[in-house]
Amino acid sequence: MTSLPHIVVSQPRDTVRVTLASGQVLEGPVGTTIEDFLRADRDQHPDQYTSPTIAGIFDGKLRELAYSIKRDGSLTPVLLSTSDGGRIYRRSLILLLVTAVGELFPEVKVSVSYAVPDGGMFCILRNRAPFTVEEVARVEAHMRAIVAANDPIDKKSVTLEEAVALFRERGDDDKLRLLESRTRNGLILYTLRGRSDYYYGYMLPSTGILQTFRLLPTEGGFVLQYPRQGSPTALQPMKTYTKVNQVFQEAEDWLTKMNLQDVGTLNRLVREDRMQELILVAEALHEQSIAYIARTISDRLRDQGMRIVLIAGPSSSGKTTFSKRLSIQLLAHGLRPFTLEMDNYFVDREKTPRDEDGGYDFEALETLNLPLLNEQFAALIAGEQVITPKFDFLTGKSLPDRPSQLKDHQIIIAEGIHGLNPRLLTEIPNEKVYRVYVSALTQLNIDFHNRVPTTDVRLLRRIARDAARRGYSATDTILRWESVRRGEKKNIFPFQENADVMFNSALAYELAALRPLVEPLLLQVEPGTPAHIEANRLLSFLRWVQPFTETQEARIPDTSLLREFIGGSILDAYHPSDQGF
Repeated sequence: MTSLPHIVVSQPRDTVRVTLASGQVLEGPVGTTIEDFLRADRDQHPDQYTSPTIAGIFDGKLRELAYSIKRDGSLTPVLLSTSDGGRIYRRSLILLLVTAVGELFPEVKVSVSYAVPDGGMFCILRNRAPFTVEEVARVEAHMRAIVAANDPIDKKSVTLEEAVALFRERGDDDKLRLLESRTRNGLILYTLRGRSDYYYGYMLPSTGILQTFRLLPTEGGFVLQYPRQGSPTALQPMKTYTKVNQVFQEAEDWLTKMNLQDVGTLNRLVREDRMQELILVAEALHEQSIAYIARTISDRLRDQGMRIVLIAGPSSSGKTTFSKRLSIQLLAHGLRPFTLEMDNYFVDREKTPRDEDGGYDFEALETLNLPLLNEQFAALIAGEQVITPKFDFLTGKSLPDRPSQLKDHQIIIAEGIHGLNPRLLTEIPNEKVYRVYVSALTQLNIDFHNRVPTTDVRLLRRIARDAARRGYSATDTILRWESVRRGEKKNIFPFQENADVMFNSALAYELAALRPLVEPLLLQVEPGTPAHIEANRLLSFLRWVQPFTETQEARIPDTSLLREFIGGSILDAYHPSDQGF
């Protein structure tokens, strides 16, 4: 008979124990906050805290620093250098900004419009002319005074009726529009210096942590700059991104003309079944942009002898559908696409560069056989015949494929992550190459103070597509996403201003179309896992969006770029031929 372990009667404890990732166990009174436990751990292991502590993960769930621990469990710090830490920091910065503006300019409505490169959010004023340089300086100084005071950020739950009364009294029409679709009776509000507001994610417990930021006056508004993940305690020099900013402004102007201000406005259109016109106009703008690009390519072929079109952009931007629709527009100009796949120019596997961990770095520029690529592209646009390569992914070898030669009316179209890198085609004159950057550059925000990052929309697109076409779960896609993002930050985003033209693949209505597909997939993510934290975060804003009905989804054209992700694209089976009609 197996002996039982020695069991004794124990008295209830008035303490809790948390186990840190290092294995250390800390004990404190029941109700001790995450902030206090992590401060104690930081005092003992300062080398493990390379940036400010923003939150904690307690037993697999993301929790605020103010969260009180009432039972034993595991605890992991969330630093500013992490994605979750950065989001909480930025969200708290917005609350700080809105509070400071409200105290200095009580009648002014400030709106966070979109993110800008180098770490910042472009902000506009909804009901008056932009701040002067002096006014921007006053706002920043007041924000810093609030930070120095380390004022508390309080969290409370109110009824829907109380929230509506608050926002109506303050004239926050964006919040009132949003709450029209609210089905739950309760709402969490955060309060700083007596001003309460709604935010769909967690906050810091007080303002003292918000040390790193600045306000930069710019045309039409100002930028609230924040630290980037790679340098969490410093601000990047703010460069000028003329082409990206132009796309942002065009999108903002269009939304203003359509009176489509936020998700609350979109929800009204969905509820009242008035989506048809919005869908048609959004799709027409895409087609108009693609037609413009095709016309420019035709003109440059005639005037400059341009023969190469390079297409690049981050994951789930819709590059495949864009390329096919561009090909169709080129055909309408009497030009026939000659498609070359960059992947066929990979070097033999043993020549592939290695990353810092010793594994193959398949995203490095040197993964491509650059001398051969330049030689063959130059020969093709000179009218010569070449034997293009075919890369065998099973053997990891580059093999000869077929003879290829351009005709007078043909244009090379090549898609790849390095299409905007100036080191790709060093032997080809610039006037012979036309570079297109494709990305979902803008997105409809929840309200004036709650941004929807375009990165999140691309992730939702990819979750839907991966599940339908590749058999991946939402967990699989979420766990791969951080690696995908690292590659984009290294190989794509630094070169986006090298593009001759930018195509904004975002569609103002797409969140309503994505929700019915993605929400069930996110709900399948196993609780207590790292992927579940991300799934909950995505659900937290996606649930504010009124989903399309099946009838409304059917109204999306079968040539829409969004069909690449939600299915039903007539272009799936279309492959531009270089042989003519």
